[in-house]
Amino acid sequence: MRFDGATAIVTGAGQGIGAAIARALSARGTQVVVSDLSAALAERIAGEIGGVPHHGDLCDPRVIEALVAAAQKAFGPVDMLFSNAGFALGEPDGPTSQTDSHWQKSWDLHVMAHLRASRLVVPQMIARGSGVLVNVASAAGMLSQIGDAAYSATKHAAVSLAQSLAIDHGKDGIQVSVVCPLYVATPLLGYEGAQAELPEGVIAPEVVAEVTLQGVAERRFLILPHPEAQTYFVQRAADTDRWIAGMQRLRDRVSEQTDGTDPASIHRFI
Repeated sequence: MRFDGATAIVTGAGQGIGAAIARALSARGTQVVVSDLSAALAERIAGEIGGVPHHGDLCDPRVIEALVAAAQKAFGPVDMLFSNAGFALGEPDGPTSQTDSHWQKSWDLHVMAHLRASRLVVPQMIARGSGVLVNVASAAGMLSQIGDAAYSATKHAAVSLAQSLAIDHGKDGIQVSVVCPLYVATPLLGYEGAQAELPEGVIAPEVVAEVTLQGVAERRFLILPHPEAQTYFVQRAADTDRWIAGMQRLRDRVSEQTDGTDPASIHRFI
């Protein structure tokens, strides 16, 4: 897949990983539509890279339709879709304590937004015999996220959806990738702007962006900005009971350090 001259949609691109991916694509000559819930953030990044801004809540199918239409109007057929938009609020007291509306929003944004956008761009990709679908999920989609069951469950679903898209559309020339980072210095973890120094295990959004585009160029399905996530995934699969017992112990330690509701704290623990 050539980046130079291609057209890409990046969601959640007003900050964090999405903004880093938008910048990295632009540096490679890609025309980028910058999608974000915030109009101000979308316009800022789009202005910086010479892209096209679009804003709105991607839980609404009409916003997704408008986003794809805006991309096609500005640049023509969409070559690449990077679904990065996401959120986390934590839960008051375990998986059953969050509201139905929270679970539904998690499902709509982490899973259905990618599916709905894919529905609109896949037919043209099939007709051309090429295209890229990337879902920036999370290592929580391979492992588990302590303190946010809705986040973990819907990220698992996002990984599963990506697998299904890859299985069904590989023959059509469509490259499907899913990105599963661990800890990234984004607003989700309480980081704002560039950091001079990061704790061990926490990486910059720019690192995730570069690893992601390298993985896409190499036509890899599973992209792991933190290679150790593969080791954890294998350990979980090899002895799930032992894995859960270890996570239960970790949960106890987390409870001593956080109140279980602040994503800037709980998302440091997988």
